[in-house]
Amino acid sequence: MSAPVNTVEPGTVVIVTGGARGIGAELCRSLAAQGAAVVVADVGDAAPLVAEQIEAGHTVSSVPTDVGDEAAWARLVATTLDRHDRVDALVNNAAVYQGLGAKTPFTEISVAEWDRVMGVNTRGVWLGMRAVHPAMQEQGYGRIVNIASSTVHMGVPYFAHYTASKGAVIALTRSVAREVGRDGITVNAISPGLVETEATFALNDPSYVATAAQGRAVARGMVPGDLCPAVSFLCSRGSGFITGQTVVVDGGVTFL
Repeated sequence: MSAPVNTVEPGTVVIVTGGARGIGAELCRSLAAQGAAVVVADVGDAAPLVAEQIEAGHTVSSVPTDVGDEAAWARLVATTLDRHDRVDALVNNAAVYQGLGAKTPFTEISVAEWDRVMGVNTRGVWLGMRAVHPAMQEQGYGRIVNIASSTVHMGVPYFAHYTASKGAVIALTRSVAREVGRDGITVNAISPGLVETEATFALNDPSYVATAAQGRAVARGMVPGDLCPAVSFLCSRGSGFITGQTVVVDGGVTFL
């Protein structure tokens, strides 16, 4: 079990997309425990997580959000500003993953499925960065963390649409970082390895997950909490001279 790292300043206002469950929920819990005001953006039901965190004394709220919808982003940012007066950080975590259903050869991926994955995993990240930029620019400060995937660096087969979408996230991260640095905004990406979540076991045989764990330099399974320290740091003021970078968090499988 990873030890908590308190790097986000209390009062930091953070939007986390796809935050209702899985990795996103763990990121929300971690940030909230450090004193951040967390806004959970998800198409799913975030009420249980919000209630849990409010009972724990943390500042967490939610806004139903389809990240592929431009109008939904406008509502999310407007609601966050109404509640907290600022947006300090955005964690673009929402993605189609478990919804892929199964590994699929690239020749069998339909155009509709390709567009669906790109619409959430790539367009959602672009729309999110575009939506928070005016507020961050006005306040002269912002942190954007885009969740990519180590599949981009490894060339994992049968995930061509997912891998392509996450590769585009890294490209977007680099391009936008060049544009917004002068505004006091940093943009970085994190590439997680195979995280042991419900979604992972829905798409992968347990033996595959176990083999992956033993192939790491740190030979154990990866849990959602392993991502929290890196995300917290990149959402903090201490990361202010780091931008356009991709941090691989996979226990030592991929070395860039």
